[in-house]
Amino acid sequence: MAASEINQAVSANHRPLRFLAHKLDLDDRQVAEVARILDELKTERAQAEVDRRRTVAAFADALAGDAFDAAKADEGGRLRVQSAERVRDAVLKALRQIHGVLNAEQRVRLAYLIRTGTLTV
Repeated sequence: MAASEINQAVSANHRPLRFLAHKLDLDDRQVAEVARILDELKTERAQAEVDRRRTVAAFADALAGDAFDAAKADEGGRLRVQSAERVRDAVLKALRQIHGVLNAEQRVRLAYLIRTGTLTV
């Protein structure tokens, strides 16, 4: 991977709005809409990180006692699945909304960025 590709990948992951605005040539209205969409997705991913910590704690609690606590392990597993489902739903909603904001050429470019791994979903 060339240095410019590495810089683009880092930029895409740390400043996705700026990266998308540049790569897709978004107008001001599109930037505002994509910003709102990404903000909602960011909130859901932050909640998923909180859920991940709770899941890890539940699994650790299940192992900590003299006997394995299946209820705690089940709680951790259930939380992990629910969190993954919420993130999946949020990602699908964001993709649907972004699709509606972009024109045909921009959608093709976005698909290429995702397909090549330059932008992760």
